[in-house]
Amino acid sequence: MHPWNMSVKAVLEPLSDKENATQMRAYLRDQFQFYGVRSPQRRDALKPLFSKNQLPHIKDVPSVCRELWSLPQREFQLVAVDLLIKHRKALPALFLDEVEWLITTKSWWDTVDLLASHIVAAIFINYPEQTALVIERWRKADNMWLRRSAILYQLKFKQNTDVQLLFEIIKENQSDNEFFIQKATGWALRELSKTDPATVISFIKKQNIQGLAKREGLKIVNKTCQWLL
Repeated sequence: MHPWNMSVKAVLEPLSDKENATQMRAYLRDQFQFYGVRSPQRRDALKPLFSKNQLPHIKDVPSVCRELWSLPQREFQLVAVDLLIKHRKALPALFLDEVEWLITTKSWWDTVDLLASHIVAAIFINYPEQTALVIERWRKADNMWLRRSAILYQLKFKQNTDVQLLFEIIKENQSDNEFFIQKATGWALRELSKTDPATVISFIKKQNIQGLAKREGLKIVNKTCQWLL
């Protein structure tokens, strides 16, 4: 095991809480084991290991993350995501292959959404052409989590969102009744409505977006811009 991961394990194991672990496991539908260390406590306990002089070198990050992903407790995968977020500005375009593996392995919203909105987004900012090619493949993938990532990677782009691209991807996935696709659609539209409510309303009406995606997409508009409806 990489020394940094050994240190992470040495910090987390003594913090195990069986009651928390049971609740956290149930919350993620009994798919993963847990130590029972909640995110604020985990981040606070590991803060020394995330200092500049303690972080693993960028060249070791792929192997460190893969190793963390292989461990049974879900906290380790969340630590890997935190590590990637810390290094996100230095990640090369080639790391998108690694991100794809992380998205499609032990997949659930708690890791996928952070990988999409932080890591894929950061790589896109630095390498837009290479990332666009990957998104083009993901948006049509059989894997639902890759398609969710294609919908969500622009989540924090605000006025820099490529609205046409986002709407195209949403239209491609509109007929998929999978909860996580519909939820992602609504979430992406809701975030866009913060900066461009009229465009979101027009799209929802024109495209006849219904159900969960519509409810989520109009949450903010219903509170702040009812006069546009």
